[in-house]
Amino acid sequence: MVNRIQRLGLAAAALLAWAPHAPAQEVAAAPPARNWTLPLFTREGYRQVTLRGDVVRPVSSDRIDATGMTVTVFSGDAAARVDSVLVSPEATFLLGEKVAQGEKAVRLVRDDVDVRGVGWRYNYIEKKVLIYHHTHVVFHTALPDILK
Repeated sequence: MVNRIQRLGLAAAALLAWAPHAPAQEVAAAPPARNWTLPLFTREGYRQVTLRGDVVRPVSSDRIDATGMTVTVFSGDAAARVDSVLVSPEATFLLGEKVAQGEKAVRLVRDDVDVRGVGWRYNYIEKKVLIYHHTHVVFHTALPDILK
């Protein structure tokens, strides 16, 4: 089974006519994909994730760089409700590690929280976003016992 980040790599590679077993130096010479979008669906056919990038470039067989990145995560059911949106001006996808990361600004938006910061890492396996610097969190939900 291929995971979401690996699908990103495979789709970018297909868009760029890149052979999956090509050496890294051939991948780096590939032209970028512009205004790139990749919708991903569950086995049942429901929208799960949509990946977008203004410019997406394979750097090696294990790394893809994107500028103007947006990742929209959906509920994965018939409701097709947006669960969260992750936006950053630059991102690196490390396919082997199943990680997306960036050194610039990031914004994570959900119905209940809006988080911004600089320097981030998304671990697909743990389903965790870490923001390293200048983190600003706004909760859009009641936190009645937060100080107890």
